[in-house]
Amino acid sequence: MTEFVSDATLNEYEHFIETHPKGHFLQSRKWAAQKPDWKWYGLAFRRDGIICGAMSVLVRKIPFLPYTIMYSGRGPVCGTTDFEVVSALTDLVRELAKKTRAYVLKADPDVLSSDTAFSNLMQKAGYALCDTGKDFSGIQPRYVFRLNIENKTEEEVMSSFHSKTRYNIRLAERRGVEARLCGAEAVPDFSRIMTETGVRDSFQVRSPKYFENILKNLGENARLYMAYLDEKPIAGTIAIHYGDKVWYLYGASSNAYRDAMPNYLLQWEMIKWAVLEKCRIYDFRGVSGDLREDNPLYGLYRFKKGFNGDFCEFSGEFDLVFNKFIYHAVRISERVFRKLRKTLFVLRNK
Repeated sequence: MTEFVSDATLNEYEHFIETHPKGHFLQSRKWAAQKPDWKWYGLAFRRDGIICGAMSVLVRKIPFLPYTIMYSGRGPVCGTTDFEVVSALTDLVRELAKKTRAYVLKADPDVLSSDTAFSNLMQKAGYALCDTGKDFSGIQPRYVFRLNIENKTEEEVMSSFHSKTRYNIRLAERRGVEARLCGAEAVPDFSRIMTETGVRDSFQVRSPKYFENILKNLGENARLYMAYLDEKPIAGTIAIHYGDKVWYLYGASSNAYRDAMPNYLLQWEMIKWAVLEKCRIYDFRGVSGDLREDNPLYGLYRFKKGFNGDFCEFSGEFDLVFNKFIYHAVRISERVFRKLRKTLFVLRNK
């Protein structure tokens, strides 16, 4: 039996998402508060009265058009062989699409590409698997590093890192870098360094208010770490803990003092938080799937690889299309808009 989550069943839904192996903070109602321009719907499937599948769906109106787009970040959350759940949740999505005039639902489940049975199951339910390339053209990164820290101590985790990574963590400490857990008062410094990073690496950056709202909306589930050298902020990261995982969500580093290795020390602080919370996984988030050394993103891959996590490829981005004409028209306009927006950001902040 499927249902829309209500105030009365929200805690039950949240508990399911938080405790399921495929659970993700993007499926939490807390994260929906971070997206005020989107309307949140929680979908659940019950078997014998107990939730055994769920899906967070965000809905937003498309500018200048009488249609909406639906997105389920890292959803659905369910057993990867349970077609009954996926099919039933998809039927409820179709019902919601009619009410909201949605032209598509985009979903990118927390399921590895090696699970081809799940991909086949999604396509059997009516979803189309999209080609999002090997870099960062998808909504969520398709390629990540994940570190298994289940039942491990800090010492055991540290000893698993590559020797150069351990050296760089200690080098940061020897050079006087101090990693601190900060609050909203440090957001302006973090945002300034984040803009510096975005210009350097040519990517769009969120506003200071967005970062401040993460700390507000996620509460104790979110942390801002800053690195200081002689009391000067030189790098920062935002991490999220939810269920049995901690995610490295955002990272920023000043162009100066990079040889002090603050990013290594900040990663270690976030990993220690994951160990303290007895998590199963620390997720470094996105890297390129193009592993050639001449790829401009190879340095990011090499940095994260040094922590000896597992290189993971997710099953990808799935589209459930309700209006093919609008779907193809929006895809073309989105590509043009994203390229223009990134160019304007870099030019404006140089």
